[in-house]
Amino acid sequence: MPKKLVADVEVKQERIAMPDEDEILDLADFFKIFSDSTRMKILLAIDESALCVSEISEVLGISVSCVSHQLKVLKTSNLIKSERRGKNVYYTLADCHVRDIIRMALEHIEE
Repeated sequence: MPKKLVADVEVKQERIAMPDEDEILDLADFFKIFSDSTRMKILLAIDESALCVSEISEVLGISVSCVSHQLKVLKTSNLIKSERRGKNVYYTLADCHVRDIIRMALEHIEE
């Protein structure tokens, strides 16, 4: 009987398209970026319109240096993009996927 159980597990594993180990680690790292409440607040703040560091700082009530540090993390992770306008740099979500991830997560926790 154990052989059948092993065979069933093997069949189930074949049906589940598991990413390779590196992709799983990258995925876990990706979600770690969302686990910081300050970064999440920044993402929500720039969801509707582009904001510069001082505007984000004012909206969230946190220091410019804290905002700048978190923006660097978000930009390195390709979750946001920036655009220089005169002396200021404005930040927006990198693409609609970031917005979709946030909205789906909010829907999930509100259920």
